[in-house]
Amino acid sequence: MRASRFSDGSFGVWYGSESVETAVFESACHWYRGLLGDAGYGRQGVIAERRAYRVACSAALLDLRRAADAHPDLLHPSDHAFCQSVGARIHREGHPGLLTPSVRRPGGEYLAIFNPGVLSNPRQNGHLTYRLEDRQIVVERQPGVPWLTLDVASFS
Repeated sequence: MRASRFSDGSFGVWYGSESVETAVFESACHWYRGLLGDAGYGRQGVIAERRAYRVACSAALLDLRRAADAHPDLLHPSDHAFCQSVGARIHREGHPGLLTPSVRRPGGEYLAIFNPGVLSNPRQNGHLTYRLEDRQIVVERQPGVPWLTLDVASFS
């Protein structure tokens, strides 16, 4: 397992969001900084095919949306130490997951699920193409038709 916002890598976390748009903002950053960065493909024209899914969640989640005002480190763009300590406690205490503001998309929200048993009924909700072009990630819902363009400079 790899470290993520709410895990140091010693346990898994499933991440999802309230919208495909928010999921794209979050996953594009992870794709660029993690997978491409690790492989050294920071500027080349790389393409990735992604699938979006709808998943049901049946759990009472800890709501950290308002806590972010008092604890800005919940939304730090690159330092995950505080979030990982929060995630370790939530995991240790057996809570199923949490709801938090998106770091990458203002107004967006996402879920961090620590107990996969609360998730059910996954179904495909679209096919996406991520294309790295000149320090931007162009996202297509239909081949050849740009849907979103994200500036990778905002991922720092």
